[in-house]
Amino acid sequence: MASHSDTLVVFFGATAGANGGKLGSDEREIILLVWQIVDLHEKKVGKLHRCLVKPDSLELTEQCKEETGLTWEELCKAEPLDSVLQQFQQSVSSELKALGRSSYTLCVDGPLIIRQAFHPEASKKNLVLPDCFFSFVDLKKEFHKCCSNAGTVKDLTLSSMLEYIGVPALAEQVVGVQEVRSMVLLTLRLLSDPYNHKFTNFETVKYKFESGACSKTEAVDSETVIRARGLPWQSSDQDIARFFKGLNIAKGGVALCLNAQGRRNGEALVRFVSPEHRDLALERHKHHMGSRYIEVYKATGEEFLKIAGGTSNEVAQFLSKENQVIIRMRGLPFTATPENVLGFLGPESPVTDGSEGLLFVKYPDGRPTGDAFVLFACEEYAQNALKKHKQILGKRYIELFRSTAAEVQQVLNRYMSTPLISTLPPPIVPMPVLATPPFLTSSSNRDCVRLRGLPYTAAIEDILEFMGEHAVDIKPHGVHMVLNQQGRPSGDAFIQMKSSDRAFMVAQKCHKKMMKDRYVEVFQCSTEEMSFVLMGGTLNRSGLSPPPCKLPCLSPPAYAAFPAPTALLPTEAALYQPPLLATPRTPQPPTHSAAPALAFYPPQPHAQLYMNMNMNYTAYYPSPPVSPSTVSYFAAPPGAMAAAVAAQPPAPMMPQPGALVRMQGLPYNTGVKDILSFFQGYQYAPDDYSSVIQLNDQGRGLIQPKEWLCL
Repeated sequence: MASHSDTLVVFFGATAGANGGKLGSDEREIILLVWQIVDLHEKKVGKLHRCLVKPDSLELTEQCKEETGLTWEELCKAEPLDSVLQQFQQSVSSELKALGRSSYTLCVDGPLIIRQAFHPEASKKNLVLPDCFFSFVDLKKEFHKCCSNAGTVKDLTLSSMLEYIGVPALAEQVVGVQEVRSMVLLTLRLLSDPYNHKFTNFETVKYKFESGACSKTEAVDSETVIRARGLPWQSSDQDIARFFKGLNIAKGGVALCLNAQGRRNGEALVRFVSPEHRDLALERHKHHMGSRYIEVYKATGEEFLKIAGGTSNEVAQFLSKENQVIIRMRGLPFTATPENVLGFLGPESPVTDGSEGLLFVKYPDGRPTGDAFVLFACEEYAQNALKKHKQILGKRYIELFRSTAAEVQQVLNRYMSTPLISTLPPPIVPMPVLATPPFLTSSSNRDCVRLRGLPYTAAIEDILEFMGEHAVDIKPHGVHMVLNQQGRPSGDAFIQMKSSDRAFMVAQKCHKKMMKDRYVEVFQCSTEEMSFVLMGGTLNRSGLSPPPCKLPCLSPPAYAAFPAPTALLPTEAALYQPPLLATPRTPQPPTHSAAPALAFYPPQPHAQLYMNMNMNYTAYYPSPPVSPSTVSYFAAPPGAMAAAVAAQPPAPMMPQPGALVRMQGLPYNTGVKDILSFFQGYQYAPDDYSSVIQLNDQGRGLIQPKEWLCL
């Protein structure tokens, strides 16, 4: 518009559903338009026009029929919206020409007809609205500037405003005509004495959504943020902006939420330019995006910053190129270079500024994650790139999706703020535990390394060869293989180093070094994290799963306590060294002592055996890759304590000293010979092996070997 001061076009509209203060809240189509021109200089008015609009659906609500008096027979004879808009433009243009004016601005009674009715409907029908619908005058706000004592803008109505300035209400019965004539009277009165008002403040509707970066230090008003839920997983920020068409979203104000796996979860946080626009957005609750309805709720500025805020200078520089289309690539080979990506996209989809328009997502240690973001200058280039979805680069297929500036921030924040191995959560249920062996103390000192991606046939010798010169820095009893639930190698192993510095050097020197035909990833971690995995829990980048011993259902029913250990004689110290033999403890009645106590769970007939799961399952170095991953051992009782234990009367079920082994998942037809065959190579105390094996009522077996040999 060249100028907004020449002419006002007083404009009114009604829909096939709710009108008034709820106009546009039910997604009903426009069925009535009424307008009249007002010359601001000459204070003259033009001809009043009233046009019916034929909706795609001829269904009218009872409220609409009562308020407008229209019937579907009348609407069937009307023209569709695009034709009526053409008539509107032609009519206004001819009148302006006759008046000698060159520009005009719409004047409406509140923003609902423009923001909540015209723009959403035009967006759904893919109609291009004239420029006049992107700028308008809100008569209520203009009246409030002149008559601030008349009440709040929200409470003003046409009748109350006319009454305040001393103009009697019109008795017109035709809906639309009465409203337009009342607005014209108000406008003329505001232009006259004593008000002499100038219409200089205009509401605007943004033509398009502007992407951009958001800093975590930026202040975000919680009254401007909403959460949209139920979005299609492939929706982009432009799709969300289109859903809220007519409302002004702040620059970079669409943040798509991701789940723990880095995929979109169907939610987004949207930040608007003002609380007024946020309130209008809430009125679109359960409006439709395609065939899906979208839920809209209030949200906070903290939630928005948590998703969209960033501090990385690299990301800020990448997103500083405005009006770019962002595409996310997922599944890239770890060895992919910018040249590989540019070659994959091809000349038909040139990347903005070449390799400068690529942003590879990496872990804190610089390793690639397989994700990257790409900038394109226009929609056409982005569409050409999306056609390569699931095409092959190297030996992997690549996924391509539309993305947003907020998603770039969120993905980078997630990977850069996540440690190589996540920190451990607090235990779910407090459990008394046995003393931990000296070589596996619980510590947050990062003196261990985790090997991932080992060949399933890898043996201890292969690991030592893989470690090379760093093998001399391994602690005694410090190699621990991780098995899966079937007792087979999982491809992971933990190694305890003599210091955190040595562990760091190993992680730097051996990471992605080849073992046989596979490269092995090496991460630095702590003993505590290692113990967590070896107890049976899972530890990965997407979170932690507690081991079975930490679940509430495995809490032991009762336990006895040993008195504090006394000093060991030299011969006793040589005899009882916990790292060398895993000797079991015999149950002992509770004793009351002020000294720290060690916990022990006595075996009970036909009951589950609760074993200490807070220890490592390997006792020897090197440990072969067939060690059980779900059982542990009891540390040998030192010195005088061992003698006191030996003097205790024998337990009724298990009279011989030895460790207890719990077997789960036995076939129902399993016999003693089958079990003994399974434990071939072990020694058992009694000659009658059948007395050693106890089956509980669930068919699980308890076995007492004479000696526990760690595999």
